[in-house]
Amino acid sequence: MNGDSSNLAETEDISIDSVVLGVRASDDSRVEALVDAVTDLSESMAFEVTIAYIFDKDSHNETIKQVVGTDSDHVDPDELAGRMSVVRTITDRLEAASIDVDIRAAPGTSGEGVVDIAESVDADRVIIGGRSRSPAGKALFGSAVQSVMFNASCPVTFVRDQE
Repeated sequence: MNGDSSNLAETEDISIDSVVLGVRASDDSRVEALVDAVTDLSESMAFEVTIAYIFDKDSHNETIKQVVGTDSDHVDPDELAGRMSVVRTITDRLEAASIDVDIRAAPGTSGEGVVDIAESVDADRVIIGGRSRSPAGKALFGSAVQSVMFNASCPVTFVRDQE
């Protein structure tokens, strides 16, 4: 999919109450496309977005040291996810578009964490970004994206880098 989610909602005549947006630090270059995918979908219906920030235990611990300045394992992962610059940027843009946002950390392997969050909020759609096209012109799906696409119990919109 190319991220044009508004056409999907209109043609399938579906109701969406909850969307999970899988985000990681490397999505800085895709912020606009990810926000557009959500706001395009929201033009035809109102829903809540749960931003699922993806990081594994190693990057979680490293982030605690950098952001909080402590080795404490007692930092709330959801609060830490909300401090990430890409999450703050996306949250600000979605809230400016009058879209309700919740932030959750996606623990474990990144794809599994997003799927777990999608199940816990009973998501009707997952939106996740991926890498640029390969030289052959095909989208490259990383392991996290593949895990979400194959294991999510709802439709998944893949937003790829535009060249």
